[in-house]
Amino acid sequence: MRIDIVVVSQPRYRRGHEKNFVPPITGIHLAALVPREHRVRVFHQQVEIPPVQTDADLVFLSFFTGFAPEAYRLAGLYQKQGVPVVAGGPHATFWPEEALQYCDCVVTGEAESVMSELLNDVAKGRLKRVYRGQSQPLEHLPTPRYDLLNSGYFLPHVIQATRGCPFSCSFCSVPSVNPGFRVRPVAEVLRDVRYDDFADWWQRQVVWFWDDNLTARRAWIKELLRAMIPLGKWWLTQASMDIVRDAELLDLMEASGCIGVFFGIETFGASSLREANKKQNRADTYREAVAAMHRRGIAVMAGFIAGFDGDTEEDIVGMADRLMEIGIDVPFLSILTPYRGTPLFDRMQAEDRLLMDRGWQYYNGYNVAFQPASMAPETLLAAHRALWERAFSPAHVTRRLLAARHLRRGAALLSAFMNGFYGFKRVSRNAPIDMTGHEVSVGAGPASAPSTFQPRVGGRP
Repeated sequence: MRIDIVVVSQPRYRRGHEKNFVPPITGIHLAALVPREHRVRVFHQQVEIPPVQTDADLVFLSFFTGFAPEAYRLAGLYQKQGVPVVAGGPHATFWPEEALQYCDCVVTGEAESVMSELLNDVAKGRLKRVYRGQSQPLEHLPTPRYDLLNSGYFLPHVIQATRGCPFSCSFCSVPSVNPGFRVRPVAEVLRDVRYDDFADWWQRQVVWFWDDNLTARRAWIKELLRAMIPLGKWWLTQASMDIVRDAELLDLMEASGCIGVFFGIETFGASSLREANKKQNRADTYREAVAAMHRRGIAVMAGFIAGFDGDTEEDIVGMADRLMEIGIDVPFLSILTPYRGTPLFDRMQAEDRLLMDRGWQYYNGYNVAFQPASMAPETLLAAHRALWERAFSPAHVTRRLLAARHLRRGAALLSAFMNGFYGFKRVSRNAPIDMTGHEVSVGAGPASAPSTFQPRVGGRP
């Protein structure tokens, strides 16, 4: 059987990315689940154009909500050639009825439990419309198919060691997509960490853990990090800020080669933190938490979200200076987005605040898909763009680069690369795209969804 896996993407910046940093693990993990007697190709639309013509017997499309219109366009191209199309990923999981309007089959949830059945059904010509993947223990997972990665990624060595998150942030769909927090056997994670068949030294040196909260299970992560110390790798991941209260864990992170940690700080406002259900975050502890990582030479990446009900324009734009004050090395700046499968979506829907005339392309983290509490959608967008402009201004980028001198070598290189990446976008005017005026006709958005939404006047049935 010939199988094509397309990880769907669309540019979120005016001219796309000048350099593509790290691939999602989805495509190469799905490919690893396919028995080796089948031919598998993986296309990441972020770095390459998927083939318009294919000789595949089956096409998998994996996509997030913001890329649903493009996924449905691709599905139509392949179906015209008589190729069955399977949709998967978060959007198909939460909107299966919609996805089935454009695709032959939908896989909801996690694919491991249904992949064998699906492939057997395809071979027998009896593909079902829906396969409902179930959460399973993370044992005996294969090594991702790194050999199928396009060479366009700077850091290709991505690993998933855990799945899920013990927290329930109001805007996050992870607890719904990946219920329950699970860990892989340490020996199997180490097998994937040791993989080093990459072209360049930094690709062999750096491991990116593609996890939502790698450090949540303390005994397990400490066992893993002790075993990683002799390997001499540099690694980075995402974790919750409560790790700074565990000195033994921080020491092990330093000893095992950690160069960067992403914290979901999200906001400085107490009311906004309550709205986000970020009980583990307190704004008055941010500076010391960052300092605790810096004392071990580890860079701090941090996510900030604009658009909580308590936010004002001044709060949003002022975030640029406040993140400098607490010492963030690399900021990630997004707009609150009400994805289905989150408490935020349920609340926005109940309050009739979802903007029904805005398509799925607005659900990309850089545009406004809801009615803010205290400002117009256009005002929130403008405030976010002003925040982005200020945070990545030459002055702010220079200050962060100078501060990186105190980090360990790998962390300093990480900070330099990522600040240079966003700083160049800023000076070259390659800003996030304003989706207003970029409407599309396929899978246009919540107004076209068949079950949950009631479109407003003028919306599509």
